Amino acid sequence: MKAILIELPNQHSSLFTVKKVKKHDFDATFHFHDFCELSFVTKSNGKRIIGDSITSFHEGDLVLMSPNLPHMWYEDLPITTYKKNKSVEAIVIYFPINFLEKVCNDSGELSKKNALFEKANRGMRFIGKSKKKITKHLEKLTTMEGLPQIIEFFKIVNIMLHTNEYELLAGLGYSNSYNEKDTERMNQVYKYIMMNFTRPISLETISSVAHMTPPAFCTFFKKRAQKSFTRFLNELRTGHACKLLQDEKLSISDVCYESGYQNFVNFNKYFKLLIGKTPSMYRKEFSMIRNFN
Repeated sequence: MKAILIELPNQHSSLFTVKKVKKHDFDATFHFHDFCELSFVTKSNGKRIIGDSITSFHEGDLVLMSPNLPHMWYEDLPITTYKKNKSVEAIVIYFPINFLEKVCNDSGELSKKNALFEKANRGMRFIGKSKKKITKHLEKLTTMEGLPQIIEFFKIVNIMLHTNEYELLAGLGYSNSYNEKDTERMNQVYKYIMMNFTRPISLETISSVAHMTPPAFCTFFKKRAQKSFTRFLNELRTGHACKLLQDEKLSISDVCYESGYQNFVNFNKYFKLLIGKTPSMYRKEFSMIRNFN
């Protein structure tokens, strides 16, 4: 998968930059940049691609990424059970990877920092009590300036350095080997898939989007996404199905077709292969957890 290298303004002159995002939808471009990024989604839901990982995200999603890790957030298209008016709100912090060296020469803390960003090369999704603590500091940080804001930032850093409450997203062997001439082609492919995965997408159709023959496209896509087009599409569809299964107003048959599957046999097959249980088992377990809480 190819990604665009983007320039972030006003980064080199400060320790970190905080941005509050509030707009109609995310910029659906697979991209990367030279800075660490901590993203907290406060309002939105959809699909998140980080490296070779593709999963659903929801309000409260908190992810740390090292520099040069390709990523993309894509707002879900409205369906009958969702609100029609989409909007996105998020808090994002950008900072250089050598930020701690500027203020600290303690070898132990610097070693922890290096270990943290080695993991963040795959994307770290924070969970549990650590996520709650970090998000509280993030919300306070956006209301501050000067030294109080810097102190609040380092409170967040301290939590990230010492927590074990996280999930790694991209695969262990993922690497960003981009080629500039492929950038536009891969972004067109991604955008088409995101906009159309709930409908049939033939290999011939997606190959034509990339202006390639089907055999050439399969090789091209697998080399860059580090997985086959078929697996990528099924991961996207089953992830979407997991989200829909949480709404008991939809029958499992409805979920099947609204996730892009054309028959129930394939839906069950790929869902169990990728999620590890049948759709009905997933819904039952989710319902039990929700009722317990």
